Amino acid sequence: MILNTLLSDPMIFVAWVVAIVVALTFHEFSHALASVVMGDHTAKDLGRLTLNPMSHVSGLGFLMLLFIGFGWGKPVPFNPYNLKYHKWGPALVAVAGPISNLLLATISGLALHYIVLLDWLPLENLLVQFLNIFVILNVILLVFNLIPIPPLDGSKVLFSLLSAPRYADIVLFLESRGPYVLLFLLILDNVVGLNIFGRVFESVIQIVYNLIF
Repeated sequence: MILNTLLSDPMIFVAWVVAIVVALTFHEFSHALASVVMGDHTAKDLGRLTLNPMSHVSGLGFLMLLFIGFGWGKPVPFNPYNLKYHKWGPALVAVAGPISNLLLATISGLALHYIVLLDWLPLENLLVQFLNIFVILNVILLVFNLIPIPPLDGSKVLFSLLSAPRYADIVLFLESRGPYVLLFLLILDNVVGLNIFGRVFESVIQIVYNLIF
């Protein structure tokens, strides 16, 4: 748990907080940017086309990241009817967030790779630790947000795939009950100790580490 580092290693805790704020800010900003590029200015008009963390960081999502290791930012509003592509526009706006996390993980992973490869800094250096944290965090946000359950980004991709009228009941159920289903799965995963999400994240992070090192 990230919060445990507050007492054991306060500087690492600060590194986690900074990483969370930066990653969530870029994630939500990318949603806003994608919507504007595709013709909808709702997010821009509401002040969301900014890299100001105060506009993007959700208190609950931030605390979830501190307490259980994954969370979210403030949802970026957009009008799907203003987008250039009515069927796939919402999905493209949605995946812009995870793509930003992929780019951040790639950039920080490459930096970490060359720092270690060229032995520029010791592993215990705070910058090295921050880059390591930043890679882990962005991978978690990438994978978590691609889960196809509302309100996560993956649900918008699923809804674009299920746009035919015959899937309307499924979409309606997921839109109305999806957040409760997700919350139930998170509670079940942590309280019962299934740790399914944790194992998935660890597997993906290990693959990323194999690429970096």
